[in-house]
Amino acid sequence: MTEHLERTFVALKPDAVQRGITGQIIHRLERSGMRLAAIKMLTADDELLKKHYSEHVDKDFYKGLKEFMQEGPVIAMVWEGVNAVENVRKLVGETAPKEAMPGTIRGDFAHMSFKHADAKGKAVKNLIHASGELNEAMEEIALWFDEKEIEDYSRSDIYHVR
Repeated sequence: MTEHLERTFVALKPDAVQRGITGQIIHRLERSGMRLAAIKMLTADDELLKKHYSEHVDKDFYKGLKEFMQEGPVIAMVWEGVNAVENVRKLVGETAPKEAMPGTIRGDFAHMSFKHADAKGKAVKNLIHASGELNEAMEEIALWFDEKEIEDYSRSDIYHVR
């Protein structure tokens, strides 16, 4: 890959799957010109979540986050594109759905605030996880996928996006 062509990790959380909006979210990522390189549906076990959220394991909210992430299946994906990490984060919107701008995935499909979630004693239902930086993306991809699960193929519109 060139210096600007990157891979990033995206997970559609159980609330996105349960609400039946996964296709709309995937469509938004695809129409941006990025290429879907890997996808699978799974129920995340304790070990996987402990590794994925390692910086949060000792925090008070981790138990609720783990329970939320195990309420149903997750759709894990690898996306490739020019500045993929940054561009996916722009499409996803702010972590707190209440603060996400209209036109972003969270801005259009979610509205819960951290204050509301805390008052209810549950995790913020924010639909999607996207890697925050390139090193994090590489670590998360390696955690959720074997390299042999990542496909390499050409899209017909590649001329326009690379």
